Amino acid sequence: MPADTPPVPSAIPADDVVVAFRTQNSNIRGRLVRLGATLDQIVVPHAMPDLAGRALSEALALAALCGSALPQGGNLNLLMRSDGAVSILVADYTASGRLRGYARYDADKVAALAQSGARPDTASALGNGHLAITLDSGPGQERYQGVLAFENAPLSATAAAYFQQRESLPTFIRTAVAEQYVATREASEPGTRWHRRAGGLMVQSVGTSVDEGASEQDDDWKRVEMLAATVEDIELLDPALTVERLLLRLFHEEAVAIERVIPLSSFCRCSREKVENVLLAFGATELSDMLDDNGKIVVTCEFCTARYEFSLDELRSAGG
Repeated sequence: MPADTPPVPSAIPADDVVVAFRTQNSNIRGRLVRLGATLDQIVVPHAMPDLAGRALSEALALAALCGSALPQGGNLNLLMRSDGAVSILVADYTASGRLRGYARYDADKVAALAQSGARPDTASALGNGHLAITLDSGPGQERYQGVLAFENAPLSATAAAYFQQRESLPTFIRTAVAEQYVATREASEPGTRWHRRAGGLMVQSVGTSVDEGASEQDDDWKRVEMLAATVEDIELLDPALTVERLLLRLFHEEAVAIERVIPLSSFCRCSREKVENVLLAFGATELSDMLDDNGKIVVTCEFCTARYEFSLDELRSAGG
């Protein structure tokens, strides 16, 4: 018998990537995101409870899916405010493929949900609120913001409803978040370490209006939407399942064409100079009120958790 043909290595990275694709037989646009190390870089430094971390991870995956649809040079901001245990989520996507985000939460409410029995989902942590999506298509273009209310709904469902209702774009979105333990190679840290993963799939019928009624385009959309809905969480998260194989598994009858591959990375805009300039806008009395017990003004970036310490003498010197 002939020997088995060795598997062909994937040309697309297994993690930290958005893949834009099109179904050639039905002309439906889609994007698939996978986040690994980049997610750790953003979420882990905040040392937040698991439920808040999962909510932020979902928001980052969603920002990557939606932001990568913008023209090159476009940016997207996703802001969620709610009355739930996780009260604020912020996720930014900037060209090309850079992500940052943070979450605010009530530790007591999060702990109460975690102790309530079954593992709570992110929808229960968000409660009722509003999701605002701000789109910036690039230089010379006007910024646009849309806001949609939600009630105990996952972020992915709210975002899909936003595109459906506000943009008249039939949209399907599914995101998944999980934690796993992976082997460490560092001699100083043998064994395993905790690792967070996120994945997501988004398909849109760009050429179809939800008000058009029955048509050939509508039939194409319904067929692709049904195929997309068969995706399972493990398929979105498993790095051993290549992007090419997953798209073929889901849409093999639609003849998928990959159009763009966008690597993802973490970033932050903060710097000591920027923080110093903000502090210099305050008066001497206000700055004195900011001093901690060690006589320092300490500012922590909400996005990357970087700490900046200043003394009054330093600020007086910088302010001339």
